[in-house]
Amino acid sequence: MKKYESIFILDIRKVEDEGEAFSKEFAAFIEGLGGRLTEAKAMGRNQFAYEIKKRKGGIYWDFAFELDAVKVIEIKEKYRLDERVLRNMTVADERPEVLRTSLVVEQA
Repeated sequence: MKKYESIFILDIRKVEDEGEAFSKEFAAFIEGLGGRLTEAKAMGRNQFAYEIKKRKGGIYWDFAFELDAVKVIEIKEKYRLDERVLRNMTVADERPEVLRTSLVVEQA
């Protein structure tokens, strides 16, 4: 399995609990695909530089997970039309393990 990182921007008007339910749903979806969620981090509310779908801000979530490369497309397909998601991006996490752990320590 390969390591990936996904960033989601959620619509403030469509999410009631700052995205906690969305986070649990995403974790269950990853596990259903045979993957493993290693980290789910709420990044809080942020204002946009420009409006996205007539919204001026959103709730940011960062997920790190391990999944087979073939199944990553299913994440994009599932959340492409979800009305709670304004934007999402999934990228391969190719950072060395040493760098990944040092970033976590610095943020704490």
